[in-house]
Amino acid sequence: MGGIGKTTLANAVFEEVSPKFECRLFLKDVSEKIKKQGDESLRNELLSKLLDEKEICIDTPSISYPYQDRLNNIKVLLVLDDVSDPDQIDFMGVKYFGPGSKIIVTSRDRQVLRNGRANHIHEVKKLNKNDSLQLFSTFAFKLLNPVVDFQDLSCKFVEYAQGSPLALKVLGSNLYTKSKNEWESEVDKLKQYVEPKISQILKSSLDGLGELEKNIFLDVACFFKGEKMDIVEKILSNYYMGAMCGIRNLVDKCLLDSIDGYHISMHDMLEEIGKDIVRQKCKENPGKCSRLWFPKDVDQVLRFNQGTVSIEGIKLDMSQIDKLQLCPSVFENMFNLRYIYFYKPEIEKEDWNPKLLANEVDSVSLPNKLRYLCWDYFPFKSLSSFNSKNLIVLKLRDGKMEKLWNEDDHMDLVNLREINVSNCKNLRKIPNLSGAINLELLHCSNCESLVQFWDENNLMDLVNLREINVSNCKNLRKMPNLSGAINLELLNCFKCRSLVQLGNEDDHMDLVNLRKIDVSCCENLRKIPSLLGAINLEFLGCYECESLVELPCLYHLASLHQYNLRLNGCYSLNKFPQVPSHFCRLNLSSTKIKEVPDSIELLHKLQRLSLRKSKVKKVSINISKLEFLHQLDLSDCPMIKFPEIPRSLTELNLSGTQIEEVSLPFDSLYNLRNLNMRSSRVKNVSIKLESLRQLDLSDCPMIQFPEIPGSLTELDLSGTQIEEVSLPFDSLCNLRNLNMRSSSVKNVSIKLESLRQLDLSDCPMIQFPEIPGSLTELNLSGTQIEKVSLPFDSLCNLRNLNMRGSKVKDVSIKLESLRKLNLSNCPMIKFPEIPRSLIELNLSGTQIEEVSLPSDSLCNLQDLDMSGSAVKTVSIKLESLRYLDLSGCPMVEFPEFPRIPWDSNPRRSMNTAHPSSRYRRCVRKGHSSDTPGYVGDMLEYVKKK
Repeated sequence: MGGIGKTTLANAVFEEVSPKFECRLFLKDVSEKIKKQGDESLRNELLSKLLDEKEICIDTPSISYPYQDRLNNIKVLLVLDDVSDPDQIDFMGVKYFGPGSKIIVTSRDRQVLRNGRANHIHEVKKLNKNDSLQLFSTFAFKLLNPVVDFQDLSCKFVEYAQGSPLALKVLGSNLYTKSKNEWESEVDKLKQYVEPKISQILKSSLDGLGELEKNIFLDVACFFKGEKMDIVEKILSNYYMGAMCGIRNLVDKCLLDSIDGYHISMHDMLEEIGKDIVRQKCKENPGKCSRLWFPKDVDQVLRFNQGTVSIEGIKLDMSQIDKLQLCPSVFENMFNLRYIYFYKPEIEKEDWNPKLLANEVDSVSLPNKLRYLCWDYFPFKSLSSFNSKNLIVLKLRDGKMEKLWNEDDHMDLVNLREINVSNCKNLRKIPNLSGAINLELLHCSNCESLVQFWDENNLMDLVNLREINVSNCKNLRKMPNLSGAINLELLNCFKCRSLVQLGNEDDHMDLVNLRKIDVSCCENLRKIPSLLGAINLEFLGCYECESLVELPCLYHLASLHQYNLRLNGCYSLNKFPQVPSHFCRLNLSSTKIKEVPDSIELLHKLQRLSLRKSKVKKVSINISKLEFLHQLDLSDCPMIKFPEIPRSLTELNLSGTQIEEVSLPFDSLYNLRNLNMRSSRVKNVSIKLESLRQLDLSDCPMIQFPEIPGSLTELDLSGTQIEEVSLPFDSLCNLRNLNMRSSSVKNVSIKLESLRQLDLSDCPMIQFPEIPGSLTELNLSGTQIEKVSLPFDSLCNLRNLNMRGSKVKDVSIKLESLRKLNLSNCPMIKFPEIPRSLIELNLSGTQIEEVSLPSDSLCNLQDLDMSGSAVKTVSIKLESLRYLDLSGCPMVEFPEFPRIPWDSNPRRSMNTAHPSSRYRRCVRKGHSSDTPGYVGDMLEYVKKK
């Protein structure tokens, strides 16, 4: 039931418990927002707020892994208000939230909550008489109890409201400050209904509205619910005298509301009542309705040219009608038409076919009273010349226009506030807007044919312009002079790949209100104008500007955030930029910068500096003065000498450099914990830093084990020429992870009790290595070892053993600690002798022909992969098994195995019969709705059906 208080109750719980959660969000009107903006857009908005990251854009059905991982680390409180489909809950990614997270969902349908797997369902009951009286009094008297003289009348209204909080609020607000006679008159109105419904009670409250308030209420109900408050106020104020006051009165009467302070809203029940009031007046003849929104009515009026002077507004969900050829005179009889709102719901697929078509004409005649023109997929080549002085909003997204209007039309645009022509693929030019002195928003993103704006000699002072968005206009070569747009806050030129310059060569962007400039991926942009006057700039996106040679001085921009200066991939940038001294991070990777200058000392708060893949050969000694610098990345730079760096460093990356020798005595870089020299020229290493924890010397031309400190916990020597490793008990006593993958190691003797992970994969070893019992993970894949024999008392902590692609033929392992064993692609011909403790076993690609596992063997095994092996006969009776892969095996009979319930873990892929396949063949990551939970290969005789 609507208006019963579900949202209010959810909000009360949210406010009560939210301090216990690090991330909390109340998402109102989920179904309505998904219908308007699409589920992906709403999910991106949700993720941006939860992860505190701007402009997250995920356009796939599932959330990508990095975001999953981040969500899994936060405790979230989320309210999803007014959900109509259980899939909406899953789509928001709630299953990835961290431990302790709580999701509260409100819905009018109990089944939605059941199907959404709600742990607890609470039905919101109607308010009892005492609570109803208290709520009513709060709005009718601004007191907790009714005034004595109004006690009986209050009880009558409470009785009529039937415990509905919405009805109590509306009735109470409507009666506030009214006389007793007026109260009695309102009671008489309700007496006409024998048993009044909530809708009838609410409707009676509307009868007392003045003409102005009633018209505003009906306009919002039919057209503007959910739209931006400031735009709606301007549209209504342009037509109704005193509209702002009328809106405030409706808010005071609880008939209108505001979502997040920016969007106008009203309760669903009130919306339906408003629409019903309009429709009841012209049931039989929609052409005489003042407002049209019902698709069938709109279709009838447009298709049969039934428009009349009565029509003031039309709103149409174009997905709800069949294709319709429009004649150019379709609006000619609608002299009073103020609003045209033809839209495609965001949930519709991208390759959507337009429904309203031009009838072989270039333009359509529009009425002069038009205030709001929003027409997705506008089918005409241009707007006709019409009296546009009343026009406030012009939105023609995905339209077919080649031009908006002719340059000599002299359009009167004095009231125009917003232009949105995004995705108009044929639009070549934005015309003269000199008359649009009140224009605030100009959105032209994805206009692929757009080449230019207005002529240069038409220098316009668009003093109210706040946003310009021309992102993805790939043929736009030049932006106009914007020096007169003194209130500009946003300039978005992202991916304008042909853009050569912003304004003229000597232009200055002295725009004090400018907050954001994004010219990222503008491949041909060579220069950014002076920003001396843009003292409030917060964001400057320049990454992957391949032709950008230098930046203007940024040192004075105190508001510029370090995370919002993006310069990586500016391949032509050859000068170290002058950035604000408050920066803690700076990324200049993949630039042409050759030197870190002396002025680096000015960045006294710098903590992280990346010059990866730049041309840096020299680093100023002044960098050693940066006492807060912790991370320095000079990887893949053409350096030949170890740089002078501050002792504050904890992480240093010199991988891929030309440095040949590293010598670090005890008293140098005593805070360094992580040193990466991967793929450098280092041959000799002498490091005695007791602070060092991680050292990467992989793919270096070393032939001897390096001289390194005992403090190390991780060491990577993969790909080196070292042939022998001998580490007694008292050496490297803290080492936990040693990687020698693809090195030249043949002999290994390691007795370090601290060691947990050892990788010797693809080494030319022929014998099982001598290793400590402390190991938990061992990788010997790709080695020449032919036999593995591990009795009970050896390697008693080993949990994961990987022998993939080795020469192993005989296996006898009795380690009760072992959980995972990979023997895939080994030349084995019989099932190995392995411990009962195993959970995962991979024997894919082996020569094993028969598998027989009775119920008392391998009683913990959950995953068995035999894909691509020689298995012909299978008999498995393990009740613990959850995943079995026999794809690609030469089987001719259906295997014998237990009933396996579906594994709900999303990381697991299943081999299952796909019900829609004619041949019912085996596919990955499929779920069958008509099988009882079996997995495995399908038989040949099944394939022949």
